[in-house]
Amino acid sequence: MSDPIGLMAFWADFEETAITEIRRWHNCEHMLERVSIPGFQCGRRYRGSGDAATFLMYYETDTAEVLGSAPYRAALDAPTDWTRQSLLHFRNPARNIYALAASAGRAPASPAPFLTTLRFNADLDDVPGLYGTQVLPRIVEQDDVLRARLWKIDEDISGIQTSERQIYGGGPGEQAFLLFIERTTENAPETQDTLPGLSDTQRAAHRDLFPEAGWLDFALEAPNGH
Repeated sequence: MSDPIGLMAFWADFEETAITEIRRWHNCEHMLERVSIPGFQCGRRYRGSGDAATFLMYYETDTAEVLGSAPYRAALDAPTDWTRQSLLHFRNPARNIYALAASAGRAPASPAPFLTTLRFNADLDDVPGLYGTQVLPRIVEQDDVLRARLWKIDEDISGIQTSERQIYGGGPGEQAFLLFIERTTENAPETQDTLPGLSDTQRAAHRDLFPEAGWLDFALEAPNGH
């Protein structure tokens, strides 16, 4: 199986009283359903730390196009009763589809126990090139970093309206880029000031930043041979 270059990432908040039932639904039905769709490789859910969203839920796919495919669209347009009920608990949802733009490090043998992320825009000519040559290689030099990846939003696929979206009411986030850093220890996320390998001018060109961190709450791989 080739390395995934597509990503669906979903951030949402939940009231504390709803979290146990959300976990039960997501573990026992929803993620299993999703990773069984052709082209899906794995699903992950991270519990947010500090000011982060309650959960970051994401799926890695063969390509970004998988996330606009007929099998996936069919699932989105035919939510189960349990899904319909669960989606009513979503607060402040943001859902984006991404394509891999740059990567450094190796895929971990097992899901990373901690994840830090940074959603951002940047007024720079070649963000993937800059991150691929200057930022990500320096990030993976940190002792606790397994892999660092930069994702770029696919606006066309992210904007597709579905039956599920009509229930939870969310749309795509406003940031074009998403930095994923998989770690072995809990750590604060990178911010505009701590991104390595950048000049002051390049740092100043970053805007609309959402730095977040979380710990692994659930993980599921696609069925063997899928």
